[in-house]
Amino acid sequence: MSLQKKILLLGGSRYLMPVIDVAHKLGLYVITADFLPDNYAHKYADEYVNVSIVDKEKVLAVAQEKQVAGVMSFACDPGVVSAAYVAEKMGLPFQGSYESTCILQDKGLFRQFLQEHGFNTPHAKSYTNAADALLDVDYFEWPVIVKPVDSAGSKGVQKVLNPRDLSVAIENALKYSINKHFIIEDFITIRGYRSSADPFTIDGKLYYNFYSDQKFDTNADNPFIPDKIIYPCTMPQTDQDYLTDELNRLFELLHMGTGIYNIEACVGINGKPYIMEVSPRGGGNSIAEEQRMAYGIDLVENEVRHAVGLPLLEFPQDVSCDGYWCNYAVHAGKGQQGVFKEIVLDERIKERNLKYLGINVQPGDMVMPFTGAGMCLGDMFLRFDTQEEMDNAMANVDKWLKIVLEI
Repeated sequence: MSLQKKILLLGGSRYLMPVIDVAHKLGLYVITADFLPDNYAHKYADEYVNVSIVDKEKVLAVAQEKQVAGVMSFACDPGVVSAAYVAEKMGLPFQGSYESTCILQDKGLFRQFLQEHGFNTPHAKSYTNAADALLDVDYFEWPVIVKPVDSAGSKGVQKVLNPRDLSVAIENALKYSINKHFIIEDFITIRGYRSSADPFTIDGKLYYNFYSDQKFDTNADNPFIPDKIIYPCTMPQTDQDYLTDELNRLFELLHMGTGIYNIEACVGINGKPYIMEVSPRGGGNSIAEEQRMAYGIDLVENEVRHAVGLPLLEFPQDVSCDGYWCNYAVHAGKGQQGVFKEIVLDERIKERNLKYLGINVQPGDMVMPFTGAGMCLGDMFLRFDTQEEMDNAMANVDKWLKIVLEI
């Protein structure tokens, strides 16, 4: 009988590739699982299992049958609750308990928890039907945001300016909700930029929380999907320190342990910093990989090591950002769709700034409008010597990047 440790990875997107590469480097047997056998990552795993990753009992049965040493749902939001459930039932390492994970993964439960424990949070309520929500229109400070409580990648998210448009937004949110729940919350007008990060905790204490600037393509079909993640961030240090203290308080209240997280935060024009989302997984837009290149710290390997009970690598001290970095989500322009032909990149940008380009479409594939993170054509990491150089380049992407489609 083989003594090779097995790791179960839920999902199959290309964002799993850094995890698979690390797992193989560590000598692990990699099993990927979801209900889409043609997903990108499956062909790089040692084994694929066809199972719905939102069905925690079926995922548990797979994990027990395969006798896995660890389970992860890296860059795959729908599988996080199942991963926590499997870990708890089998006594495997995970960032926190199944109960705490359920709170973090449900936007309604999370907002309620934040409110009950005195965190800055917008007015928010979750619902299962439009009729109840329409009775509460006076509870909110308009405009509002309507979201599914359990979706990722900005799917089903819509800003609503007045109550008469609420029903349509609710219908859209419910289409993308697994549990048919949605949340309405006050729209926070941001001071500066939204921020995302993939930090790491050790015994519930936060380490390497590199806040970013999240920028959006306001001309995209869905303007609420970030298309640029920039390091270092421009958020004032006092606000960064406040958020870090509040995140540590949150992790203590939820009795969290060790592992990677995907975090969304912002500062409102009222001066209040807000923790918007916390998920015990790596982000689905290569944030950890960008952090590795920009800061020289590999949180992905430590996440894989922790998942299967291997000793963590020692973290370096006094980490700083090497230049100015942008992770750009390559996507079609507003209303643009057609058959993918090629991407044409300016030679000067390619030689001076491009550090990584990962494109997940092939010639002949259909390209759709940028309505969700899943419509991204790939990622590129770009490094610049100055913020001015970066800002100028990223404000004029259409001058150096062309997506050629056959209409």
